[in-house]
Amino acid sequence: MNELAGDVVYHGQGGKKILERFALDRRVALVTGAGQGIGRAFAHALAEAGAAVAVVDVDAAKAKTVADELVTKGARAAALAVDVTDPAQVSDMVDQVQTALGGLHIAVNNAGVNRNSAAEETPLPEWDEVFELNTRAVFTCCQAAAKVMLAQGYGKIINTASMASMIVPHPQKQAAYNASKAAVVQLTRTLAAEWADRGVRVNCISPGIIRTALIETNPALQPLVERWVADIPMGRLGEVTDLQAAVVYLACEASDYMTGHNLAIEGGQTLW
Repeated sequence: MNELAGDVVYHGQGGKKILERFALDRRVALVTGAGQGIGRAFAHALAEAGAAVAVVDVDAAKAKTVADELVTKGARAAALAVDVTDPAQVSDMVDQVQTALGGLHIAVNNAGVNRNSAAEETPLPEWDEVFELNTRAVFTCCQAAAKVMLAQGYGKIINTASMASMIVPHPQKQAAYNASKAAVVQLTRTLAAEWADRGVRVNCISPGIIRTALIETNPALQPLVERWVADIPMGRLGEVTDLQAAVVYLACEASDYMTGHNLAIEGGQTLW
Protein backbone atom coordinates (compact mmCIF):
# COMPACT_ATOMS: atom_id res chain seq x y z
CA MET A 1 0.00 0.00 0.00
CA ASN A 2 3.03 2.31 0.02
CA GLU A 3 2.19 3.40 -3.51
CA LEU A 4 -0.95 5.02 -2.08
CA ALA A 5 0.92 7.20 0.39
CA GLY A 6 -0.04 10.79 -0.30
CA ASP A 7 -2.85 9.74 -2.65
CA VAL A 8 -5.62 12.23 -1.80
CA VAL A 9 -8.25 10.27 -3.69
CA TYR A 10 -7.54 7.23 -1.55
CA HIS A 11 -6.94 8.97 1.76
CA GLY A 12 -9.22 11.95 1.24
CA GLN A 13 -8.42 15.62 0.76
CA GLY A 14 -6.88 16.81 4.03
CA GLY A 15 -7.38 13.29 5.37
CA LYS A 16 -11.16 13.74 5.22
CA LYS A 17 -13.59 11.39 3.53
CA ILE A 18 -15.97 13.07 1.11
CA LEU A 19 -18.94 13.45 3.46
CA GLU A 20 -16.68 14.90 6.14
CA ARG A 21 -15.80 17.70 3.72
CA PHE A 22 -19.48 18.73 3.70
CA ALA A 23 -19.51 19.33 7.46
CA LEU A 24 -19.83 22.93 8.65
CA ASP A 25 -18.61 22.45 12.19
CA ARG A 26 -17.06 25.61 13.68
CA ARG A 27 -18.56 27.71 10.88
CA VAL A 28 -20.87 30.67 11.41
CA ALA A 29 -23.54 31.48 8.82
CA LEU A 30 -26.12 34.18 8.34
CA VAL A 31 -29.23 33.79 6.21
CA THR A 32 -31.38 36.76 5.25
CA GLY A 33 -35.09 36.31 4.63
CA ALA A 34 -34.83 33.26 6.86
CA GLY A 35 -38.13 33.66 8.68
CA GLN A 36 -40.03 31.53 6.21
CA GLY A 37 -39.95 29.60 2.95
CA ILE A 38 -36.64 29.07 1.19
CA GLY A 39 -34.64 31.04 3.76
CA ARG A 40 -35.97 28.93 6.61
CA ALA A 41 -35.03 25.76 4.69
CA PHE A 42 -31.52 27.14 4.12
CA ALA A 43 -31.12 27.96 7.81
CA HIS A 44 -32.16 24.45 8.84
CA ALA A 45 -29.85 22.83 6.29
CA LEU A 46 -26.81 24.82 7.42
CA ALA A 47 -27.57 24.12 11.07
CA GLU A 48 -27.97 20.39 10.41
CA ALA A 49 -24.57 20.43 8.69
CA GLY A 50 -23.03 21.84 11.88
CA ALA A 51 -22.99 25.61 11.43
CA ALA A 52 -24.08 28.19 13.96
CA VAL A 53 -26.76 30.22 12.18
CA ALA A 54 -27.94 33.80 12.44
CA VAL A 55 -31.56 33.85 11.32
CA VAL A 56 -32.15 37.27 9.77
CA ASP A 57 -35.57 38.59 8.82
CA VAL A 58 -37.36 41.92 8.73
CA ASP A 59 -40.02 40.27 10.93
CA ALA A 60 -38.51 39.78 14.40
CA ALA A 61 -41.11 37.23 15.48
CA LYS A 62 -40.51 35.02 12.44
CA ALA A 63 -36.75 35.20 12.93
CA LYS A 64 -37.09 34.16 16.57
CA THR A 65 -39.40 31.27 15.72
CA VAL A 66 -36.89 29.80 13.26
CA ALA A 67 -33.93 30.42 15.56
CA ASP A 68 -35.79 28.61 18.34
CA GLU A 69 -36.38 25.68 15.97
CA LEU A 70 -32.66 25.43 15.33
CA VAL A 71 -31.82 25.57 19.03
CA THR A 72 -34.33 22.79 19.65
CA LYS A 73 -32.35 20.72 17.12
CA GLY A 74 -29.18 21.33 19.12
CA ALA A 75 -27.67 24.08 16.97
CA ARG A 76 -26.36 27.45 18.06
CA ALA A 77 -28.55 30.17 16.61
CA ALA A 78 -29.40 33.84 16.96
CA ALA A 79 -32.38 35.81 15.67
CA LEU A 80 -31.82 39.25 14.15
CA ALA A 81 -34.49 41.68 12.97
CA VAL A 82 -32.94 43.53 10.03
CA ASP A 83 -34.24 45.56 7.10
CA VAL A 84 -31.56 44.69 4.54
CA THR A 85 -32.53 47.64 2.34
CA ASP A 86 -30.94 49.88 5.00
CA PRO A 87 -27.12 49.78 4.61
CA ALA A 88 -26.61 50.90 8.21
CA GLN A 89 -28.65 47.95 9.47
CA VAL A 90 -26.72 45.60 7.17
CA SER A 91 -23.40 46.76 8.57
CA ASP A 92 -24.73 46.40 12.10
CA MET A 93 -26.07 42.92 11.21
CA VAL A 94 -22.58 41.67 10.38
CA ASP A 95 -21.24 43.07 13.66
CA GLN A 96 -24.09 41.46 15.61
CA VAL A 97 -23.51 38.06 14.02
CA GLN A 98 -19.84 38.12 14.97
CA THR A 99 -20.63 39.20 18.52
CA ALA A 100 -23.42 36.68 19.03
CA LEU A 101 -21.90 33.64 17.31
CA GLY A 102 -18.16 34.32 17.22
CA GLY A 103 -17.40 34.94 13.56
CA LEU A 104 -18.75 34.94 10.04
CA HIS A 105 -17.80 32.39 7.38
CA ILE A 106 -20.98 31.94 5.31
CA ALA A 107 -23.41 34.63 4.12
CA VAL A 108 -26.60 33.59 2.36
CA ASN A 109 -28.31 36.61 0.83
CA ASN A 110 -31.79 35.29 0.28
CA ALA A 111 -34.26 38.09 1.10
CA GLY A 112 -36.27 39.13 -1.94
CA VAL A 113 -39.62 40.25 -3.29
CA ASN A 114 -41.70 39.78 -6.42
CA ARG A 115 -44.38 42.00 -7.92
CA ASN A 116 -46.45 41.01 -10.95
CA SER A 117 -47.48 43.65 -13.46
CA ALA A 118 -47.40 44.08 -17.21
CA ALA A 119 -44.26 45.95 -18.26
CA GLU A 120 -46.20 48.78 -19.87
CA GLU A 121 -48.08 49.31 -16.62
CA THR A 122 -45.31 48.80 -14.06
CA PRO A 123 -45.03 51.94 -11.93
CA LEU A 124 -41.50 53.11 -11.22
CA PRO A 125 -41.97 52.89 -7.42
CA GLU A 126 -42.73 49.17 -7.87
CA TRP A 127 -39.65 48.74 -10.09
CA ASP A 128 -37.52 50.56 -7.51
CA GLU A 129 -38.92 48.46 -4.64
CA VAL A 130 -38.01 45.21 -6.40
CA PHE A 131 -34.51 46.33 -7.33
CA GLU A 132 -33.87 47.83 -3.90
CA LEU A 133 -34.39 44.50 -2.15
CA ASN A 134 -33.47 41.98 -4.84
CA THR A 135 -30.33 43.65 -6.18
CA ARG A 136 -29.12 46.67 -4.21
CA ALA A 137 -29.57 44.96 -0.84
CA VAL A 138 -27.82 41.83 -2.11
CA PHE A 139 -24.85 44.00 -3.06
CA THR A 140 -24.70 45.77 0.32
CA CYS A 141 -24.98 42.42 2.11
CA CYS A 142 -22.17 40.96 -0.04
CA GLN A 143 -20.05 44.04 0.58
CA ALA A 144 -20.55 43.98 4.36
CA ALA A 145 -19.84 40.25 4.64
CA ALA A 146 -16.81 40.49 2.37
CA LYS A 147 -15.13 43.05 4.61
CA VAL A 148 -14.94 40.34 7.26
CA MET A 149 -14.18 37.47 4.90
CA LEU A 150 -11.46 39.24 2.92
CA ALA A 151 -9.72 40.21 6.16
CA GLN A 152 -9.67 36.58 7.33
CA GLY A 153 -8.83 35.20 3.89
CA TYR A 154 -11.82 32.87 3.64
CA GLY A 155 -15.56 33.00 3.18
CA LYS A 156 -18.54 31.70 1.23
CA ILE A 157 -21.19 34.05 -0.13
CA ILE A 158 -24.33 32.50 -1.62
CA ASN A 159 -26.94 34.68 -3.30
CA THR A 160 -30.47 33.62 -4.15
CA ALA A 161 -31.12 34.44 -7.80
CA SER A 162 -33.90 32.76 -9.79
CA MET A 163 -34.70 30.67 -12.82
CA ALA A 164 -36.06 34.01 -14.07
CA SER A 165 -32.44 35.09 -14.56
CA MET A 166 -32.18 32.50 -17.35
CA ILE A 167 -35.60 32.34 -19.01
CA VAL A 168 -38.76 34.44 -18.97
CA PRO A 169 -41.24 32.49 -16.82
CA HIS A 170 -44.82 32.68 -18.03
CA PRO A 171 -47.69 33.42 -18.09
CA GLN A 172 -47.08 35.80 -15.16
CA LYS A 173 -45.68 39.21 -16.07
CA GLN A 174 -42.76 40.29 -13.87
CA ALA A 175 -40.22 42.35 -15.81
CA ALA A 176 -38.76 44.00 -12.70
CA TYR A 177 -38.27 40.67 -10.92
CA ASN A 178 -36.69 38.98 -13.95
CA ALA A 179 -34.29 41.86 -14.53
CA SER A 180 -33.38 42.16 -10.84
CA LYS A 181 -32.51 38.48 -10.59
CA ALA A 182 -30.47 38.56 -13.80
CA ALA A 183 -28.54 41.40 -12.18
CA VAL A 184 -27.89 39.21 -9.13
CA VAL A 185 -26.27 36.57 -11.35
CA GLN A 186 -23.93 39.06 -13.02
CA LEU A 187 -23.18 40.68 -9.66
CA THR A 188 -22.29 37.23 -8.31
CA ARG A 189 -19.95 36.57 -11.23
CA THR A 190 -18.30 39.97 -10.88
CA LEU A 191 -17.67 39.67 -7.15
CA ALA A 192 -16.45 36.11 -7.62
CA ALA A 193 -13.84 37.33 -10.09
CA GLU A 194 -12.74 40.22 -7.88
CA TRP A 195 -12.39 38.16 -4.70
CA ALA A 196 -11.27 34.75 -6.01
CA ASP A 197 -7.59 35.28 -5.25
CA ARG A 198 -8.37 36.36 -1.68
CA GLY A 199 -10.19 33.26 -0.52
CA VAL A 200 -13.80 34.41 -0.88
CA ARG A 201 -16.10 32.31 -3.06
CA VAL A 202 -19.30 33.84 -4.44
CA ASN A 203 -21.98 31.68 -6.06
CA CYS A 204 -25.72 31.82 -6.48
CA ILE A 205 -28.66 29.44 -6.53
CA SER A 206 -31.47 29.89 -9.05
CA PRO A 207 -34.59 28.11 -7.83
CA GLY A 208 -37.41 27.32 -10.20
CA ILE A 209 -41.01 27.65 -9.09
CA ILE A 210 -41.02 26.46 -5.50
CA ARG A 211 -44.16 25.42 -3.68
CA THR A 212 -44.41 27.79 -0.74
CA ALA A 213 -47.17 29.17 1.45
CA LEU A 214 -47.41 32.14 -0.93
CA ILE A 215 -48.52 29.88 -3.77
CA GLU A 216 -50.72 27.69 -1.62
CA THR A 217 -52.60 30.56 0.04
CA ASN A 218 -52.95 32.94 -2.91
CA PRO A 219 -56.13 32.19 -4.91
CA ALA A 220 -54.86 34.30 -7.81
CA LEU A 221 -51.91 31.95 -8.28
CA GLN A 222 -53.80 28.68 -8.11
CA PRO A 223 -54.95 28.78 -11.78
CA LEU A 224 -51.31 29.18 -12.83
CA VAL A 225 -50.01 26.09 -11.04
CA GLU A 226 -51.25 23.65 -13.69
CA ARG A 227 -49.62 25.74 -16.42
CA TRP A 228 -46.33 25.91 -14.50
CA VAL A 229 -46.26 22.15 -13.91
CA ALA A 230 -46.86 21.55 -17.61
CA ASP A 231 -43.70 23.57 -18.33
CA ILE A 232 -41.52 21.51 -15.96
CA PRO A 233 -40.02 18.29 -17.39
CA MET A 234 -40.11 16.65 -13.95
CA GLY A 235 -43.84 17.34 -13.75
CA ARG A 236 -44.00 19.00 -10.35
CA LEU A 237 -43.22 22.21 -8.53
CA GLY A 238 -40.04 22.32 -6.50
CA GLU A 239 -40.00 21.95 -2.73
CA VAL A 240 -37.85 24.03 -0.40
CA THR A 241 -36.13 20.79 0.60
CA ASP A 242 -34.96 20.37 -3.02
CA LEU A 243 -32.69 23.39 -2.43
CA GLN A 244 -31.12 22.43 0.89
CA ALA A 245 -28.25 20.24 -0.30
CA ALA A 246 -27.15 22.96 -2.72
CA VAL A 247 -26.71 25.59 -0.04
CA VAL A 248 -24.69 23.17 2.11
CA TYR A 249 -22.47 22.26 -0.85
CA LEU A 250 -21.78 25.88 -1.73
CA ALA A 251 -21.11 26.69 1.94
CA CYS A 252 -18.69 23.84 2.63
CA GLU A 253 -15.05 23.18 1.75
CA ALA A 254 -16.01 20.60 -0.88
CA SER A 255 -16.90 23.50 -3.19
CA ASP A 256 -13.76 25.56 -2.55
CA TYR A 257 -12.76 25.45 -6.24
CA MET A 258 -16.17 26.66 -7.42
CA THR A 259 -16.93 30.36 -7.77
CA GLY A 260 -19.05 32.61 -9.96
CA HIS A 261 -21.50 29.80 -10.69
CA ASN A 262 -25.29 30.04 -11.03
CA LEU A 263 -26.70 26.71 -9.84
CA ALA A 264 -30.16 26.20 -11.32
CA ILE A 265 -32.51 23.89 -9.44
CA GLU A 266 -35.71 23.98 -11.45
CA GLY A 267 -36.80 20.49 -12.41
CA GLY A 268 -35.42 21.00 -15.92
CA GLN A 269 -37.65 23.95 -16.79
CA THR A 270 -34.82 25.96 -18.36
CA LEU A 271 -34.15 23.10 -20.79
CA TRP A 272 -37.04 23.96 -23.04
